[in-house]
Amino acid sequence: MFIFNHLCGVILPITGRGISGGTGKGRLLVSPAPISFLSGVDPETGIIVETGHPLKGSCIAGRVLAFPYGKGSTVGSYVLYALSRNGHAPAAIVNTEAEAIIATGAIIANIPMIDRISVPLAKLNDAAMATVNGDAGTLAYEE
Repeated sequence: MFIFNHLCGVILPITGRGISGGTGKGRLLVSPAPISFLSGVDPETGIIVETGHPLKGSCIAGRVLAFPYGKGSTVGSYVLYALSRNGHAPAAIVNTEAEAIIATGAIIANIPMIDRISVPLAKLNDAAMATVNGDAGTLAYEE
């Protein structure tokens, strides 16, 4: 079950599966395309630099980053860790389906992460405020 905003203004959670624990809050940054963290995201700035990526030039720092799944080298896990150490990591990650590279990176970088949410990513409004609870596997979303 999912409801974005209750008529009385109460925000109900979107359910998913918790991958990496903790809570992260920020504005959504929604990508229709997978993301490669190795050479696709600058670990010094948090800016997506992958040529041809629909979010090229966008900064992921402090955002709730929603994308279908990760792609590329296993070194992507370490790039997520470097982003965290440099203060440019996303506040949280939401995937359609988590895979080992992104899940490992989220865990070692202490970035809350969920997947398998009960709505398609395309239904999420970019720049809306969102809170991810990786322990509960929920996304609280407000428009």
